[in-house]
Amino acid sequence: MLKKVVVVLVLLCLYTCEEIIAVEDISEMDLTILAPTNNATLDNTAINFSWQPIEFADSYQLQIATPNFETPLQFVEDTLLTGSNFTKSLLSNEYQWRVRAINSAYETAYTTQNLSIED
Repeated sequence: MLKKVVVVLVLLCLYTCEEIIAVEDISEMDLTILAPTNNATLDNTAINFSWQPIEFADSYQLQIATPNFETPLQFVEDTLLTGSNFTKSLLSNEYQWRVRAINSAYETAYTTQNLSIED
């Protein structure tokens, strides 16, 4: 009888542990940008970057480069965030920014937007 109880407990533990370890695959999900919109031209230097949160994402990686990521002169920001917004003061210039969602096993593709800051 004791062996049966032990076997049941071991099987239950394995099933329960597998459920705890399972991580949702977010790699095919699309991240939606809320602001600033693509090709926005702003005269305010304090920019609030925001996007819709993705279910099962633990964090978000936000990067900002000038003038773009193909030929960057400078990476202005590269940060890992737990929320779905970030405020950064930027100088007048052309920028490209991107964000992706991350969990412990998967990440989405970057969603990239262009941004101009003018005096």
